[in-house]
Amino acid sequence: MVGAPAAAPDVDWLALCRTFVESLGLGFNHLATRIEPHDCRVELYGRVRHAGGVPHNLVTDAWTYISLSYFAQTPIPGATGSSTMPHKINPMRFEKAEANLEISGGLFGTLAQTLVTSRLRRDLTGSSTQRNIDVAFAHSLPALDNLQRGLGEIFAEDVLAAELEANWEVLAEAIQTVVRAEIVVSRSRIADPYALLRDLTRGRRVGAAELPEFLRGLDIGDDANARLLTFTPATYTGLASAIADEFGCT
Repeated sequence: MVGAPAAAPDVDWLALCRTFVESLGLGFNHLATRIEPHDCRVELYGRVRHAGGVPHNLVTDAWTYISLSYFAQTPIPGATGSSTMPHKINPMRFEKAEANLEISGGLFGTLAQTLVTSRLRRDLTGSSTQRNIDVAFAHSLPALDNLQRGLGEIFAEDVLAAELEANWEVLAEAIQTVVRAEIVVSRSRIADPYALLRDLTRGRRVGAAELPEFLRGLDIGDDANARLLTFTPATYTGLASAIADEFGCT
């Protein structure tokens, strides 16, 4: 503020400006250059970009699960799949969501980076950059729409249960954790529970017959052994169900 005090030096320009700005319901900022600083908007764009990373991770995981046949897609009557493979159902909802989320996140990243910089507080690159604010938000809309529709068109396949049943070695985590506790509680003489399970499971499959036999030979208390024998790959879920219920995810 240089010109105004020169023209009317007897006016308290700071007080006058504060009164005027606050009369509009806005907060007054003493420290500014030619424009209001963009810091609050840059924070917003960073938060939106961060939030967009969550659905982006979801759509890429969903696409991968479909490719592994963990999830199947509900056929849409009359929809065209691959041009040469009429039997194929493309995961187009997730692919469209992924593309739009990446465009949106990229634009928000550019906005956040550009709007906090200004050469000697005088350049006008921000005016061109800000013309893309609506574009960045707009790409989020078809992304979220396609994600919601895509999630409504998939269902879990039986291959998930079959794969769990074929990989009993995932219980190695539960076993070594229980054994560590038993070393303290029942003075088990097992020296290295991790090495014990590593030697049993690393690089090899352990099935529903071999693992119970291994458990019965462990030097641990009867209660702990009986508890471990109740576990299966499908039921070893820890607190996942309780946490999902608490946050309404079921």
